[in-house]
Amino acid sequence: MISPAISGVPRALWFSCLAVILCLLAFAPALAQTPHLPRFLAEVAPDTLVPDATGFGPMREDIPAAPLLRGNAQIGWVFITSDYVGTTGYAGKPIHTMVAIDDDARIIGLNLVQHWEPIVLIGIPESRIRDLMQDHIGLDLTIAAQAGGDIQDLNIISGVTVTIMVIDDSIVRSGIRVARALGLGGLAPRDVASGPQFEINPDAPVADDWFTLVGDGTVRRMSLDVGQVNAAFAAMDDPRATRRALTEPEDTRFIDMYATVASVPGIGRTLIGDREFANLENWLEQGEHALVIGGRGLYSFKGSGYVRGGVFDRIVLIQNEQSIRFRDRDNRRLRALDVGGAPSFDELDLFRIPAEYGFDPTQPWRLQLLVSRDVAALERVFTTFDLGFQMPRPYLTEVAAPQLVLPDLHDQEAELAAQRALIERIWWDRRVEISGLALMLAVLTAAFFFQMFLTRSARATYWFRMGFLTFTLVFLGWYAAAQLSVVNIIALVDSLRAGFSWQAFMLDPLTFILWWAVAAALIFWGRGAYCGWLCPFGALQELTNQIARFFKVPQITLPWGLHERLWPLKYIIFLALFAASLAAVPWAGSLNEVEPFKTAIVLKFDRAWPFVSFALVLLGIGLFIERFYCRYLCPLGAALAIPARIRMFDWLKRYPECGTPCQTCANECFVQAIHPTGEINPNECLNCMNCQVLYQSETKCPVVIRKLKRRESVKASAAPKAVDPARANHPNLKKETSNV
Repeated sequence: MISPAISGVPRALWFSCLAVILCLLAFAPALAQTPHLPRFLAEVAPDTLVPDATGFGPMREDIPAAPLLRGNAQIGWVFITSDYVGTTGYAGKPIHTMVAIDDDARIIGLNLVQHWEPIVLIGIPESRIRDLMQDHIGLDLTIAAQAGGDIQDLNIISGVTVTIMVIDDSIVRSGIRVARALGLGGLAPRDVASGPQFEINPDAPVADDWFTLVGDGTVRRMSLDVGQVNAAFAAMDDPRATRRALTEPEDTRFIDMYATVASVPGIGRTLIGDREFANLENWLEQGEHALVIGGRGLYSFKGSGYVRGGVFDRIVLIQNEQSIRFRDRDNRRLRALDVGGAPSFDELDLFRIPAEYGFDPTQPWRLQLLVSRDVAALERVFTTFDLGFQMPRPYLTEVAAPQLVLPDLHDQEAELAAQRALIERIWWDRRVEISGLALMLAVLTAAFFFQMFLTRSARATYWFRMGFLTFTLVFLGWYAAAQLSVVNIIALVDSLRAGFSWQAFMLDPLTFILWWAVAAALIFWGRGAYCGWLCPFGALQELTNQIARFFKVPQITLPWGLHERLWPLKYIIFLALFAASLAAVPWAGSLNEVEPFKTAIVLKFDRAWPFVSFALVLLGIGLFIERFYCRYLCPLGAALAIPARIRMFDWLKRYPECGTPCQTCANECFVQAIHPTGEINPNECLNCMNCQVLYQSETKCPVVIRKLKRRESVKASAAPKAVDPARANHPNLKKETSNV
């Protein structure tokens, strides 16, 4: 055990850090739950939202929305996105965007009024974010609602993917909610019942032949020939689509597609048979439904580019503003239909609709088919065709309409479902990076568990480490921008104060996975698993230092006394950042720039010269003092070192002679994490494994060398001594032998 005098952080300082953190958490005020709009109505100038706007009217009493005025005339409504939907971004705090919409439910103005996103605060000019937001001006929220609230053409700035996606998602979803609540653009609140209400009649009689089922609307059909498809593309503005028209005869069947709700008992049993319907019921969970879709002709509604684990991108189910895309886990193939007169299909499948989408089979829906046409080597144009469906009246039973209620603008279930959809979209888009990170974690874990085998060879250990650090820098850092930051820790604390939510942290999948890996590593190995192997900026420091060593740049080893007094600096920096964040001081975000991570890793030095200069100075010092920033200034390393003391295992092997008298490991530790007395300081150790190489070295470790010499001496003394033949034949020797 490490004594208080030689611990990585003096015990008094360590307990002081913990006490300050607990006190700040205990007395930090919770975030207010009142609407944000009144505050911003007083702070934001109307003309920054819409040119020539002159003022705001009073906020409505029923919902947080206010009139936007030009003189005495009302030109629209304004609201704050975070009053309606979750807008938590990278920093773990809401991104407040003011939106203006007109009476036709079109967006006429946007203003990013407040945020704490560190990558935007200093990393990227806010003007670039605002320019992207302006792409939403003119967006028809009525059309967006019909498309399920999704915007396909989303521009992304490198390094702010999560921020942009959260802003985009919040603008569209909150805009649809406000438009529905105010009745703009013909939208009406979904939760207000109007007209008769129905439920499925499970005992409704069903015809037993295909032609009757199609004729009475039980099964709906959409038939397209080549001429119709060519005409649809010819009507587009792009003349290239017409020049690449299909060459088959115009009356050739392009696609003949049929669809119905297979989870309705009578329909399902009639179409797929009792046995297959029983399998379908076992497949479906409570609240889930299923469609049966069949197709034949030139065009496949599933697509030849579909792969396992992917999405069927040629069909989408649309009901109200809900847009549902099917994944492979929601698909089962059928061989044939079990009803007389049914045609032979090229494709026949069951598609499951998860309960989270709230699909209502009694309400109208449509199946949208996407058709593409190549117009250039790497360019396509698209058009869509709809197969509409309304459940025939005989399958419905009228029920009493529920009491009319105003829509719940803070519907928690709907909000969680929307956040899950956004998270799923982000995780799928980053599947390559996630797979690469999973592979890195598996390799590193294996290296740690079998470190004594790996460190038998100094050369193998060195090149394994250099190769892994290179991959960390290039793939994890510059490609995937997966650089952890002290901002993540502060965001976690803010979330615990305001009400913890997993969704906020799952918006960045690589950061989420890395923090889980760090949490596990702290128990097994301490902070060194991340700081020594998975930190891209740490990898950049070590690799540049190795290049400097190759060119004979002199290395500086600080005196132990100075080194011991410098390493507490990073704990002081961490406490200052933590306190400033909890106190919500305006310049707290700027203090985070003590971390050069955004400059060197996320933005690849594409920043203003002061930030680039700061990062280069730190790297320059690191050419002479290896890992200078990690050892003395890094607040993230300090934050990880505090809980790292709870680690339950001690993987680094030591001899009793280490430190007394042997100083080999202490002298060769490049971060000076080994005390002169031989103990390894877990708060400073980066788990580089060099001490384990020395532990087994037959040329450097005195203990190993002494053991080898002793072993050779024992072998030499145990071997029989050779006798000189000439001496053996000497008469005096024979006589002495006989006397004996």
